[in-house]
Amino acid sequence: MVALLTVLGIVLMILGLLFSIAWHELGHLVPAKLFGIRCTQYMVGFGKTLWSVKRGDTEYGLKAIPLGGYVRMVGMIPPAAPADPDKPMSRWRAMIEDAREASYVEVEPGDEDRQFYQRPPWKRLIVMFGGPFMNLVLAVVLFAVLLMGIGVYQPTTVVGAVHECVVPATAATSECPEDADPSPAAAAGLQVGDRIVAVNGQPTPDWEAVQSAIRAHIGPGTVDVIRDGEKITLHADFIENQVVKRDEDGNTVVRRDADGDPILDEEGRQIPETVTAGFLGFAPQEQRQTLSAAETAAFFGDTVVSVGKAIITLPSKIPDVFAAAFLGAERTPDSPVGVVGASRISGEILAMPAPVLDRVAMLINLLAGINLFLFAFNMLPILPLDGGHIVGALWESVRRWTARIFKRPDPGPFDVAQLMPVAYIMVACFVGFSLMLLVADIVNPVRLIY
Repeated sequence: MVALLTVLGIVLMILGLLFSIAWHELGHLVPAKLFGIRCTQYMVGFGKTLWSVKRGDTEYGLKAIPLGGYVRMVGMIPPAAPADPDKPMSRWRAMIEDAREASYVEVEPGDEDRQFYQRPPWKRLIVMFGGPFMNLVLAVVLFAVLLMGIGVYQPTTVVGAVHECVVPATAATSECPEDADPSPAAAAGLQVGDRIVAVNGQPTPDWEAVQSAIRAHIGPGTVDVIRDGEKITLHADFIENQVVKRDEDGNTVVRRDADGDPILDEEGRQIPETVTAGFLGFAPQEQRQTLSAAETAAFFGDTVVSVGKAIITLPSKIPDVFAAAFLGAERTPDSPVGVVGASRISGEILAMPAPVLDRVAMLINLLAGINLFLFAFNMLPILPLDGGHIVGALWESVRRWTARIFKRPDPGPFDVAQLMPVAYIMVACFVGFSLMLLVADIVNPVRLIY
């Protein structure tokens, strides 16, 4: 059964990735057709064509390698400006002209006014931004379904477990040493299932209020609970102890090294920072709760920031991925993964010994995060990514606007072919990194800890 669920999880992730790619390319195709640009191909994947059908001017198809997709539009590169025929052609110039010539291959009679470069910059910007925008929309929808529909586990005011003894937050185990003192919660008679309504006379409508009231007090105090429908006041001796540090949003603050990366223990888990505060010794019961639209928006904003940081630090991860792929080094939990790695993680999620709703929520969260990453990554201002074409359209707008202001001749379309050698280098880097990830995901995959 575990093997079957694992395979099913892998298949579901592959289908989700294919849909995300197709959805992205649809964001390019629809506005391009609306603006009268002839699109010859709409393909999901690269490499050998597995299936295709032609409708009108466009061939729609599925290719063998699901690492992306493309919409081929006629006239992506504008004609070259007149050049000196006596001037020798450099290798750089030869690469540019080869790219320009390849772009002209699909130009046919009747395409005189149906080419990409002929459209105003604002239309080209919409065409190129359409793809990443579709990934952003899909990410927003998936996060909304997850957070506002299914909900996330959050601590409540109900007691889920009572610690038998006092151990610091940095302890490697929760087992009680022989000489350990009983926890204040156990000594006071706190029981699993008690709902805490006040601490030291201060009402506690939610877990944040409970936690703040406990941490702010050291010494004798009271805890009011509802047990079997009856309100009971428990007397406890709040003690000083090392507890997990929280930020202003209530999230755990983890230890980080000089580079800002989380410090992990021997089992690959993040090590939290600790502070000295009041302590009782119990854990809250967690329940799945839906978030409001405002809370969802805040969560989404934090996730966007996290994805941005991940993309910025991605180059620094290359040595670790190389070492994991070819040198047998340990793969860190925060290591980037490719299509194979994401599919394996999806398979492990579906095979987890957890409630079905929890597994579905994790799969949705994973796919939403991938789409958010696709949006942010494609917006990088480099060719051949969409962001490179967007920057080109913006720069052309600035040039034309400046020319109008100073009453100069129209400079014409921005010659994106000038950047093609750089694009070739970037493609080589992307392919190399993707192959490295593929090897690492196969021989040394990132695994879930559960």
